[in-house]
Amino acid sequence: MNEIFAIAGVVIKEMIRRKDFYVLFVLTELITLVMGSFTLFHDPHIVRYLKEICLLLIWISSLVIAITTMARQIPAERENRTIFPLLAKPVTRSQLIIGKFLGCWLAVAIALAVFYLFFGIVAMSKEHEWPFANYFQGIWMHWIMLGIVIAMTLLGSLIFTAVSSNATICLVATIFILVLGRYLDKVAIQASEPLRSILLVIYFTVPQLGFFDLRDLMIHNWAPLSWVDCGEATLYGAAYILFFLGASCLLFRRKALN
Repeated sequence: MNEIFAIAGVVIKEMIRRKDFYVLFVLTELITLVMGSFTLFHDPHIVRYLKEICLLLIWISSLVIAITTMARQIPAERENRTIFPLLAKPVTRSQLIIGKFLGCWLAVAIALAVFYLFFGIVAMSKEHEWPFANYFQGIWMHWIMLGIVIAMTLLGSLIFTAVSSNATICLVATIFILVLGRYLDKVAIQASEPLRSILLVIYFTVPQLGFFDLRDLMIHNWAPLSWVDCGEATLYGAAYILFFLGASCLLFRRKALN
């Protein structure tokens, strides 16, 4: 375990040193503050639109940070040839894969903490309340969703040769699942065979990332979800994370490093 946490620590330090997170955070902050300075028609509920914009920017920024950070981990080690002395130490290939994933996931957790702290400050300045249960559930589900995306990107980095190709494909696939994935079963019902069967297979195979989107809960301050539902969603996300991690470990064991 010490080897895994050591590798994870290196990934976290790398994200802190890079400018990606700082640029995205500053952009999110500036856009949110500019939008918050307007009081259109003196509508007291305008804060909901502000929260919606801020959360959208947080989701976009976190996806970019998670995918780009994970996509370059293994290829960078191979290009710099640092992977050979790393594996020459008492570090197995599986430990390297798990360490890279854990480091990226924890690095994204740090980024989410900063983003949502800013979101909470903006929301409290407008609404003067802090619905802790709503925010905790929304942040937790967001982090679990990003774990699936990071594990999927890790597997893609072992399949696709170029970092840009992997990052682009994973980002497009993630956006497709978030936007359209939850409606595939409804489209399948109206389609004819064999398209219906194909759509249903895709619907039940791909991870339904939309299950983890609790932005409406945070925007409208609705009653929090049942903790049982949150636990089931967490187990659902953990199953996909373990699947992608297991596939990555198996593929990396058989992959030539030269």
